[in-house]
Amino acid sequence: MEFLNEIGRNAKEAARIAAKMNSSEKNHILKICSKAVLENTAYILSENKKDIEEAEKNNMKPSLIDRLMLNEKRLDAIASAMEDIAKLDDPIGEVLSMKKLENGLTIGQKRVPMGVIGIIYESRPNVTADSFSLCLKAGSAVILKGGKDAINSNKAITDTFRDALSKNNYPVNLIQLIEDNKRETTVEFMKMSDYLNVLIPRGSKGLIEAVVKNSTVPVIETGTGNCHIFVDETADLERAVEIIINAKVQRPGVCNACEKVLVHEKISEIFLPKLTKALKEENVQIRGDEILCRICPDALHAMEEDWHEEYLDLIIGIKTVKDVDEAISHIYKYSSGHSEAILTNDYKNSQKFLEEVDSAAVYVNASTRFTDGFEFGLGAEIGISTQKLHARGPMGLKELTSTKYIIYGNGQIRK
Repeated sequence: MEFLNEIGRNAKEAARIAAKMNSSEKNHILKICSKAVLENTAYILSENKKDIEEAEKNNMKPSLIDRLMLNEKRLDAIASAMEDIAKLDDPIGEVLSMKKLENGLTIGQKRVPMGVIGIIYESRPNVTADSFSLCLKAGSAVILKGGKDAINSNKAITDTFRDALSKNNYPVNLIQLIEDNKRETTVEFMKMSDYLNVLIPRGSKGLIEAVVKNSTVPVIETGTGNCHIFVDETADLERAVEIIINAKVQRPGVCNACEKVLVHEKISEIFLPKLTKALKEENVQIRGDEILCRICPDALHAMEEDWHEEYLDLIIGIKTVKDVDEAISHIYKYSSGHSEAILTNDYKNSQKFLEEVDSAAVYVNASTRFTDGFEFGLGAEIGISTQKLHARGPMGLKELTSTKYIIYGNGQIRK
């Protein structure tokens, strides 16, 4: 597809310019684009309204409409995040090591831009701004392929940035959006190895699997979030209810929301009535094992597939376990490797959980909702990686860079 080749050529040219920008230039771009978001609030919201109306017409579930929706508060947050990223240390040029060899060569390693970064994502227009901001600060150009559900919102935000870049004599192709929503276009984008240095999918399990299967470009997987909270027998039960309600209810359609709760069997008779009462008050549908369904007769019996499921909705699975070891074994079998938490006052069990649970983020006595680039002090995130190569957990600026060796000599030749 020639138009994709043109987008790729434009991005490579813009990436060369971005790589040479100093911190002041990149920060200035972030600030003028942040200001442009606020100045174009009415326009962006009017375009977002089109997406919301279409989503409602297509009976999209409320938790996913919430991910799609923009309002003045969320646009203010987008603009503020861009300002925050401008304040972060520039990773480019950081020297990671330097040593002198016996032959007199001085060899070091420093952080450099990726080049052209591709992002494929679904239904979250804030990703458009986050991706551009982080990729720019990391010295790269970005090509975006958003989902059709958010096409009007994504176009409005991208146009706002490109207009601000043009008015200030910066390359508009630092950010490009592929507007064609045909499946074959998306698949072809995944194969643009002549132009893309890395491809990052953000979205459903199906999207991520499709990218991994079809891409000829190196992929950083941002995984789904089948997140667990284990309530140990020594946990503060009142606080445990508060933490679980926060983790499940605050924004049920996001990947760091709690999907499963494991409860120590010794406290099940006391704790489960408290928890289920609070969940029902928040209109959460409860699915559980036999013990949970006996204590809460109106709960649904969980099926095997429930333990694998990322609901992204006001639904939760609850299971009793005999101890921390069974909780860890259950998580090992069913977790997507995103975020897990233990609620306990037993130091030994908390350390065991931290050591043995193999997920990107593991908590003691806190909500899983904190797994987020902004909350971790990264300014924003490009996604949350659940793989182990190169980057893991919330991916900020440093995770969007590569490295190269730099070698100083004085005439050495290899013998």
